[in-house]
Amino acid sequence: MVQRRRSKRQTTRTFLDESNQIPGYSRSDFLHGYAYSRWPYLYIGIGTGEHWLSKVIRALINGIGKFSAFFQKRDRPKTNMADNYHGKVMPLEAAKQLVSVNEAVEISNLEHIIPFQNARDIILKNPDHIVALDCPCRSSRAEPCLPLDVCLIVGEPFASFIAEHHPQRSRWLTSKEAQSILELEHQRGHVHHAYFKDAMLNRFYAICNCCSCCCGAMQAVRNGSPMIISSGYVSRIERSLCTECESCLESCHFDALAMEEDGIQISEEECMGCGVCVSLCDLEALTLELNPTKPAPLKIHELMEMVASI
Repeated sequence: MVQRRRSKRQTTRTFLDESNQIPGYSRSDFLHGYAYSRWPYLYIGIGTGEHWLSKVIRALINGIGKFSAFFQKRDRPKTNMADNYHGKVMPLEAAKQLVSVNEAVEISNLEHIIPFQNARDIILKNPDHIVALDCPCRSSRAEPCLPLDVCLIVGEPFASFIAEHHPQRSRWLTSKEAQSILELEHQRGHVHHAYFKDAMLNRFYAICNCCSCCCGAMQAVRNGSPMIISSGYVSRIERSLCTECESCLESCHFDALAMEEDGIQISEEECMGCGVCVSLCDLEALTLELNPTKPAPLKIHELMEMVASI
């Protein structure tokens, strides 16, 4: 693959130029996005509470928050952290689609798929520009899951920025190589998330392959912040095929499966439809089914066809 050599100043300028084209995207938003991309290990380490600065910063934020409450307008809408930074669970095939797009994509108004107030567009410029980055969540842990280089940064201006600012912790990938990482991570029982962030130009920018022991977003879900949303599917069990070996219970990152008196039960509320339990069931007793009560699946090829037909 041809190496893309760009200066750090140029990739930052490209990021800034792109941000200037987005209505309502402020200079503080750009600085937030720059800091997040430039120092992701510090950012995520603090966010997950693994970095020593975490307690100091949280104490300062709490103090500032209590003081600033006296000056806030009472009619100002409250926003949840998940509105600004969130992940969409995807089964393996849907994730592979996102790294095999061969043309520019611009799709907005995805409320039925990404039901958050912010960051719900898919705008892919140079979608074949893909970088593998050492996972900041795993890297922040004392005993991380391996391998580390499983975060896939997709499209511009993100891929070049990450590659130039983190040359020792990133590498360029072909689409086939990115799909291979997804397949291997799926075999390890990890979950694919498409990540969206307001500071990252209000759109999709990465696919992470996550485990509940390392992932900061999964940790946030356990603490009550809905940063991760369902794929749109739920797991179903065919009891005539199930021998109750309980291997699926061990594979579920969301505690959606439990052994009851009448057999294994699946909580539709907790199930994220990642498909990990389905693929690890040797007896094929589990399947994924579309659930209309969940946000619609993220199928990029179908969305592209829909846009083309308008």
